[in-house]
Amino acid sequence: MSREPRIIVALDFPAEAAALDLVDRLDPKRCRLKVGKEMFTRLGPGFVEGLSRRGFDVFLDLKFHDIPNTVAAACEAAASLGVWMINLHASGGRAMMEAARERLSGLSQAPLLIAVTVLTSLDAGDLSEIGCPGDPRDRVLRLASLAQGAGLDGVVCSPLEASFVREGLGQGFLLITPGVRPAGAATKDQKRVMTPRDAIQAGADYLVVGRPITASPDPLGALAAIELDMEGAGR
Repeated sequence: MSREPRIIVALDFPAEAAALDLVDRLDPKRCRLKVGKEMFTRLGPGFVEGLSRRGFDVFLDLKFHDIPNTVAAACEAAASLGVWMINLHASGGRAMMEAARERLSGLSQAPLLIAVTVLTSLDAGDLSEIGCPGDPRDRVLRLASLAQGAGLDGVVCSPLEASFVREGLGQGFLLITPGVRPAGAATKDQKRVMTPRDAIQAGADYLVVGRPITASPDPLGALAAIELDMEGAGR
């Protein structure tokens, strides 16, 4: 399966009109779209299905985390929307991930199923505060290995951990990296960030990019600048 396009634009808007105004200016041949909790809660499944009808691959970013049967049923429901990718929290455990994988395996057109390792808004101090002391890379690799063992297609991880995970888990496992910012862009609430070129060179397959594109007065220009930065990065 071709990885192109490799940029996933995060549609984090408070209202449908603003989101669709941006979508109308984007090209599904040049980017995919991510719909997270805010927009899905406000607008529901119909909004996601509408994006698919416009030709976009949709990453439904709801980060499921519950008992195995509940997560498996939720993943099946998400798959019925025709999305390209869905995710869950690896910290929900092996049984939860295996239940979701098994439920999706019976579908004729199942989305990619990936796991969240450690949120890019968390650093070592934050993790220590919630009882997970030590190097965040160790926790990311532990959770990524667990997800791979449960049969998932890949993980979400910070670009700062991408090379570490790639080395540990090999080339066939997808790495989706948020926390990507062009050089000079504000990091806002992301603490573990990297430029697009560096993220690709580190082993990322897909880059999730939000405000550098969505808050730009020229979203297509911002997208083109990121594409240019990625050129020649390899992989």
